[in-house]
Amino acid sequence: MRILISAVVSVVFVVALLAQRPNNEEQVRQAVQSFHAAFNSHDFGSAEECTTEDWNHINPFGGWTRGRDAVLKELKAVHSTFLKGASSTIEDFSVRFASPDVAVVTVTSRSSTFITPDGVRHENERSIRTFVVVKRNSRWLIMQDQNTFISR
Repeated sequence: MRILISAVVSVVFVVALLAQRPNNEEQVRQAVQSFHAAFNSHDFGSAEECTTEDWNHINPFGGWTRGRDAVLKELKAVHSTFLKGASSTIEDFSVRFASPDVAVVTVTSRSSTFITPDGVRHENERSIRTFVVVKRNSRWLIMQDQNTFISR
């Protein structure tokens, strides 16, 4: 009897989880797409609406910035200098749920030409970015992201 009750509870939980996924997936996608739109517009004012206060950002050069205020300061600095005018086009977008309140998003994209401060020209370069998106106060927010250049 215990096994039967446990099995029924498990099935009900899985069905409930699957039933809410499409709406949650769309909200998770919207958070990441909002970040991407901010990247392309070089205006990160709206990034506060799609990120947590404890946001962590790992840039493609290995730098690790902690906290939304520090991350936004870094992003504004690079987007007003060497990334000014650069854009990124999403090629692939995958959402996986680790739990009902945590999603992992993998995005591949291609960027326009830019030159980093070390003089390296990045042209038509592909990147893969991983986002950890969490549900806080009924909203899906980016808590962590890591951006890595894809080697040719």
